[in-house]
Amino acid sequence: MQSRNVLLIYPRFATGSFWNYRAACEAVGRRCPAPPLGLITMAALLPPEWTVRLVDCNAEALTDDDLAWADLAMTGGMLVQQRETFAIIRRCRSRGLRVAVGGPDATSSPHLYCEADYLVLGEVEPILAQFVAAVDNGVTSGRFEAERYSTDIATAPIPRFDLLDFNHYVQIGVQFSRGCPFICEFCDIIELYGRVPRAKSSAQMLAELDALYAAGWRGHVDFVDDNLIGNKKALKVFLPQLTEWLKARNYPFEFSTEASLNLADDAELLTLMRAANFFAVFVGIESADEATLIATRKKQNTRRDIAASVYRIYAAGMFVFAGFIVGFDSEEGSIADSTAQLIEDAAIPICMIGLLTVLPNTELSRRLKREGRLFNDYDLNYADDGDHCNVAGQGLNFTTLRPRRAVFADARQLIAEVYRPERYFGRLRRVARALDCTGYRAAIPLWRDIYEIIRLSWRCLVADAEMRREVWRTVVDCARHNPAALRAALRITALYIHLGPFARHAAAALERKIAEADAAGPTAAAMAATA
Repeated sequence: MQSRNVLLIYPRFATGSFWNYRAACEAVGRRCPAPPLGLITMAALLPPEWTVRLVDCNAEALTDDDLAWADLAMTGGMLVQQRETFAIIRRCRSRGLRVAVGGPDATSSPHLYCEADYLVLGEVEPILAQFVAAVDNGVTSGRFEAERYSTDIATAPIPRFDLLDFNHYVQIGVQFSRGCPFICEFCDIIELYGRVPRAKSSAQMLAELDALYAAGWRGHVDFVDDNLIGNKKALKVFLPQLTEWLKARNYPFEFSTEASLNLADDAELLTLMRAANFFAVFVGIESADEATLIATRKKQNTRRDIAASVYRIYAAGMFVFAGFIVGFDSEEGSIADSTAQLIEDAAIPICMIGLLTVLPNTELSRRLKREGRLFNDYDLNYADDGDHCNVAGQGLNFTTLRPRRAVFADARQLIAEVYRPERYFGRLRRVARALDCTGYRAAIPLWRDIYEIIRLSWRCLVADAEMRREVWRTVVDCARHNPAALRAALRITALYIHLGPFARHAAAALERKIAEADAAGPTAAAMAATA
């Protein structure tokens, strides 16, 4: 096996993205939210003779010296990193450096990545050996594609945590399972990973956490599963063992994840997650309108009081942040007021509010293509800076049934209302009162906790005039009514450092979209679809 210098390059998230919490990270002395779990997992499958380095462009600059050192570059990421991935490929190729690309976006739209030398598509475990053999045999280009939904997740290696500089990150990601049992029309998770969630064994997952612990990380660990509770049977076997693992090591980690809202229906699972030190869950709520949830096949959110479901999760000691989408076909009129009211009723401070974006290879994309409503410049929409939550960039890449102006106006009203300081911190105060943090164990070392609190306090309580009054009110209210929830309240406070300016940027961008729609006239969207 020939030795090689391999440079892993993680593309930058656009500064205008909802997901780029850089300002909030800097407030607590970090550079970005999380490292690239996919790349460091793939790195563990490379031959030991290959020397591997990682450049995370969200935390550090990619230099000419980095590229000069490398014999091969490997990159890739999500749709919201597409533009930066293209730039990396072109920069490598301009220097004569061969580049391989993979990840979910390249897997969904491989034709967009024709400038790369190698395409490594799908789950990497069953195909990376083929790629390595081709490179070693002097093959200078190729396409290597895994059969979908068939990868044995037991073959997933322990990620190369040694490639990371932990000082850069707020949290580190791990993965327990792949896939989701639900069939939401607009979602591409089932297209990428299937409807039968495949889970690691408890022993495999604990070995991964052992490696992270031995590498020196302490604090926030995020289970990046698209739906952690997709395989409840496996999860209920794992969580008690995770709890024992934590106890034996004096609770070095605290966890967040993503799950479907039916988590609230399973009291046993909520109890197990509480015992295992979970403190936050992202939930896709999408809409306050039940007809829309039914039309989009989001059945797990129907026939329920959504706000009451969210409060059951609060009662288990976990705060909820949620996703909402504007622009569904079933919206018969303005949905801004009803959605804002649901967010207030459920007291959800952090809300990802985006314009509907048709993702490649979904039921929604296939339906709209049949109906002749998908824009012909479909692929090019994804090359814009940002994501569907950066409304200056993507979203509504199809002919809407409602006037586009009305959809933009709803999104603008909703974002502006939800992120007014008094609204955001009012919801935060209600969350802080509702959270039952009994038995929660702080995983951050005391010295780091004090350091981060001092930095955050200076930024929020002294330096930032916009936040100062509301933050003081929140700290005092939490100290009086539920002091055990103060750390959670401070976490949500820190995120407003990013979300407040982001909301103003997004509202202004939507205002421009409204003006463009007014200037274009009512037939412009229909013409765009057939041009």
